[in-house]
Amino acid sequence: MKKQLCLLRHAKSSWDDPDLADADRPLAKRGRKACALLRDWFRKEAVRPDLVLVSSAVRARETLHGLEPWPAPPQVEILLALYHAAPAKILDIVRAAPETAGAILVIGHNPGLQDFVLRLSSLRDDPCVRSMAASFPTGALAQFAWDGPWAELEFGRAAPIRFITPRELKPREHAR
Repeated sequence: MKKQLCLLRHAKSSWDDPDLADADRPLAKRGRKACALLRDWFRKEAVRPDLVLVSSAVRARETLHGLEPWPAPPQVEILLALYHAAPAKILDIVRAAPETAGAILVIGHNPGLQDFVLRLSSLRDDPCVRSMAASFPTGALAQFAWDGPWAELEFGRAAPIRFITPRELKPREHAR
């Protein structure tokens, strides 16, 4: 059975309070707007995660809240281990997911998340992989398909489906 793995970099965070610890920074107004665009995209594309694995950082948790409500609420795990996790750690976390999860959403941080998606892809010359390599901005989402058990997920074995950014989701204004 084909499974889906979505990897989302948290939305744009605020730098308004320079005294806040990095893990405590909330979303900026632009980040909240991006979450609304992403929420609409998830609904339109009928992408419904069974399991959400989210970094413990405030901006990552607020990104998750910005995507709610889900048509069917997923299981959510807030993980300190995803906070600035390296690709190998992200792989270990996904491999530990229950097989009952047909679709997983990971909300994390760069540079680890971008490195992870680039290592995960089975198609190096795919246009969406080239886009991921060029830039993985805040609010970017990479979607992959995987045919095996989560415990056997390997780098270089998942098929990229698409890559989107909040900028691509913005409604286009009509020229007069």
